[in-house]
Amino acid sequence: MSTRSTRRKPSPEQQESSLRRWLKERRITEVECLVPDITGNARGKIIPADKFSHDYGTRLPEGIFATTVTGEYPDDYDELVSPSDSDMLLRPDPDTVRMVPWATDPTAQIIHDCVTKDGQPHELAPRNVLRRVLDEYASEGLQPVVAPELEFFLVQKNTDPDFPLLPPAGRNGRPETARQAYSIDAVNEFDPILDLMYDYCDAMRLDVDTLIHESGAAQLEVNFTHAGALSLADQVFLFKRTMREAALRHGVYATFLAKPMETEPGSAMHIHQSVVDGKGRNVFTGHGGARHSPAFGHYLGGLQAYVPMAMAFFAPNVNSYRRLMFGEVSPINVEWGYDNRTCGLRVPMDSPENMRVESRFAGSDANPYLALAATLACGLLGLRGQIEPTAPLSGSAQEHGFTLARSLGEALDQLEGCEPLARLLGPRFVRAYVAVKRKEYETFFRVISSWEREFLLLNV
Repeated sequence: MSTRSTRRKPSPEQQESSLRRWLKERRITEVECLVPDITGNARGKIIPADKFSHDYGTRLPEGIFATTVTGEYPDDYDELVSPSDSDMLLRPDPDTVRMVPWATDPTAQIIHDCVTKDGQPHELAPRNVLRRVLDEYASEGLQPVVAPELEFFLVQKNTDPDFPLLPPAGRNGRPETARQAYSIDAVNEFDPILDLMYDYCDAMRLDVDTLIHESGAAQLEVNFTHAGALSLADQVFLFKRTMREAALRHGVYATFLAKPMETEPGSAMHIHQSVVDGKGRNVFTGHGGARHSPAFGHYLGGLQAYVPMAMAFFAPNVNSYRRLMFGEVSPINVEWGYDNRTCGLRVPMDSPENMRVESRFAGSDANPYLALAATLACGLLGLRGQIEPTAPLSGSAQEHGFTLARSLGEALDQLEGCEPLARLLGPRFVRAYVAVKRKEYETFFRVISSWEREFLLLNV
């Protein structure tokens, strides 16, 4: 895969003309203008197609990137955005235009990039943060290739947040009780939902590859075909939306919460990653009988050195640490090994040309743009600093103890003190991200749990 294209990039006028033609050919009536926010959810506007045609692009306040998941603002909000709390300009990415297959009327969805009034990429937009890291790779003549694996649960509809989640009934009318890892029949129990999901993915050109049943009750995993990081982040962003919609059509929820149920395992987003040069050659491939190249070792070394400081991107919510602390196969340190699933960094067994590392730290609740940006930034710091990794581990990494952050607060402290990551991801963005997540953490601690009322109310 080459990092350099010989084709000239279409001008904005040519892109506009191409999009207008695409919308007209499909008789689109509405356009969803999507912007991935800090959490990884879709924000934006829905506008009539004819309005989109003669009013190319639209605007949104930049404050959407300094808003918590509860809709609140951090205490230093006024220092994170412009004093006037002004608008950003949105520019549609023509490569992301897709149909909305569940819409009643012909509807298109287009992911938009956020730019400032002087045309520069907005520093707080997660899509721009990933692109910023990819530009750093391009400056070295390199391009990352990634393949995410995304786990999630199907659960019964839950309208009372105080009531625990439960697995839904399958076609046989009964919810799962026993562990069904890799069971074909267990997957088939949810065929109506999954068939609809595949139909939606086909209509949206999402490269969903393999589907398996994971070890949790009604826990599934989808694998995406390897490709460039920005394309895959877009696909994961759109898939989450698609999977939720397909499940709702059948009266259940699809949740990407990292640890939704106390007695079930957590859900991860494992990220396979390699790097190719300008001629499309995998720079991780070993030569002369070597198992891997020195560059692969340096990339691994960077992950080991900087992943602890980047955990706030891989585990972005208070619930994320329940998966890491109590997950059955969740990583607890930065050990690595060949085909060793107890390690946070697993090197799968494959051909030399497909040499790669699988990072197992991110939860399924992670923003795909930020999780990819963070892991690629860690690897790039290793490449540039020629950081050497530890020796590969053949035994259980669990025996080496917990060396990662155990709470969101601890992870944010480590991120805030890491200048090399901030420099790659953008100092202003990191400051805003830390402020937003600290506000969420504070909001969480205001809530008194049922456990506290049950065990502490009359006993302390």
